[in-house]
Amino acid sequence: MADVNKSTAKTPAKAAAKKPAAKKATATKDTSETRTTSAQKAAPLKAGATKAAATSPKATGDFKDRALTKAKSAASQGKERTGSAIENLSRMIEDSARTIDDNVGEKYGNYARSAADAVSSFAEKLNAREIDDIVEDARGFVRKSPAVAIGAAAVVGFLISRLIKSGMDDNDA
Repeated sequence: MADVNKSTAKTPAKAAAKKPAAKKATATKDTSETRTTSAQKAAPLKAGATKAAATSPKATGDFKDRALTKAKSAASQGKERTGSAIENLSRMIEDSARTIDDNVGEKYGNYARSAADAVSSFAEKLNAREIDDIVEDARGFVRKSPAVAIGAAAVVGFLISRLIKSGMDDNDA
């Protein structure tokens, strides 16, 4: 009887060991059917040139080129506006120099004129440079002194956040 119990005890264990293997085979079969189904679903997308075309290398390259062109255009407009604003600032400083001559003295008026000349010179240099050159100079500056670049970015971010916040406060009032 001891032999019968041992053989009976082994049979359910063997059967239990075989059942997970059977489940694995079923799961593999289901997965392969799912793959076929998703491949069949993807085929019409490629033929229809919708989402699949947008992820093709050519479409990605076109998107990149359009984005780069648009960014360069925006940067050029920003450069022109900045140059114009700096020129206006130079004129304002020059106009103030006359008032400074009258109120404080000619010596201090000359300081204002030299500051106006420096600002005007900077505006001319900015307008003469191409966007690619300015970007390359900025990259070089960041490589040479990353700590200063991070600090400047933090200051600019802080100023922009304050401007946005003050604009929101004005709208609430």
